Amino acid sequence: MTDSRDSSEDAAMPRRAAARTAKLASLPLGIAGRAVGGWGRRLTGQSAEEVNATLSAKAAEQLFEVLGTLKGGAMKFGQALSVFEAAVPDEMAAPYREALTKLQSAAPPMPARQTHRVLAEQLGRSWRERFTEFSDEPAASASIGQVHRAVWHDGREVAVKVQYPGADEALRSDLRQLQRLSRVFQAFVPGTDVKPLLAELADRMDEELDYRSEAENQRGFAKAFDGDDQVLVPKVVASAPKVVVTEWISGTPLARIIADGTTEQRNEAGRLLAEFHYSSPVRAHLLHSDPHPGNFMLLPDGRLGVIDFGAVARLPHGAPPMLGAIMRLALDGESVKLLEAMRQEGFVRPGTTLDPADVQAYLAPFVVPLTTERFHFTRRWAQQQAGRLGDTRSQDFRTGRSLNLPPNWLLIHRVTAGAVGILCQLDAELALRSIVEHWQPGFAD
Repeated sequence: MTDSRDSSEDAAMPRRAAARTAKLASLPLGIAGRAVGGWGRRLTGQSAEEVNATLSAKAAEQLFEVLGTLKGGAMKFGQALSVFEAAVPDEMAAPYREALTKLQSAAPPMPARQTHRVLAEQLGRSWRERFTEFSDEPAASASIGQVHRAVWHDGREVAVKVQYPGADEALRSDLRQLQRLSRVFQAFVPGTDVKPLLAELADRMDEELDYRSEAENQRGFAKAFDGDDQVLVPKVVASAPKVVVTEWISGTPLARIIADGTTEQRNEAGRLLAEFHYSSPVRAHLLHSDPHPGNFMLLPDGRLGVIDFGAVARLPHGAPPMLGAIMRLALDGESVKLLEAMRQEGFVRPGTTLDPADVQAYLAPFVVPLTTERFHFTRRWAQQQAGRLGDTRSQDFRTGRSLNLPPNWLLIHRVTAGAVGILCQLDAELALRSIVEHWQPGFAD
């Protein structure tokens, strides 16, 4: 058997449109076939809930099997979806939970000679002189690049992120194809409109492909959290369009804590993640917009280590006060004012008629974590929300279909949903209300 690391053809970014499209196009066929089988099981007496749960799990299994073999936009979208794994019923999620964890942090590496070529193009032919040590074995891989561990010429341990050749072409191709298959992914995340997520990825792909932009984002976060006793953002050492060098940090990945962490680790990781999420717009005027466990770790000194700043929302005025106002109105049951605020912000399409009570009922469960001093985020709670929004017979489903997600809220929506997904995977109990009261404008006003 040939080692894929020695074959540039096998390990390089899969770029041929026909091959990539064929893999992605296999998704709707497989899922449609399972739907027909589900209809047959309904005839044999299985309940709609049992059939839907089975279909969701099988669809997810196929979805991540395909996405996990492709880098670029396919893997990036798979990573974004993987945080919703907590909403899939436990008995159905178990077979592929490990695959989701791998998707969050791993992809087949490219050959060493290809890595060297990119480094020479980006850092100059004498790139080796910048390092006293450089490991050809990648320490981690992601959607459009892989990370190598090295030692900078001044003795600092560093992480060297190198973009896959052809990442730009593959990313654009995948996103075009994934947008065509949005209805397939909708079945996996009922109640969540995946089209804005895909549009948001497409709109920012050029920014994420330029590592100089990522370096600028990371410098902003590192400056804002410099010396912080709860969060560590590694400093940027050097950057180029397709290579970025940052300080190396080591810790326990959240994926490992999700798998076998102690109760104390789970709760603390959840608390730190929530603090980082809500404080960043105030402190850095930025929002880390790639929320999956592979980007966070617990450090030996108790701080939360944060990496990967390719996807960032710039919030020059901080988090929008309207977000806090909507949360407060939903919490207080002010249904008429709540609907007015949502209509004003663009969450309700012009000409759409909605009952304030229905909107209140739709949003109230989402703010339940703010009704108590401490809230326990569980997979069961996530599953209840997914079931509630995905039940086509329910009023909540009909209400959700009538609501709109304004473009300027895309990243905030993605980050909030993703962070809650991680908290549920962690099974974390934390005082979220006090964090929101302290950091979120408009909530305590």
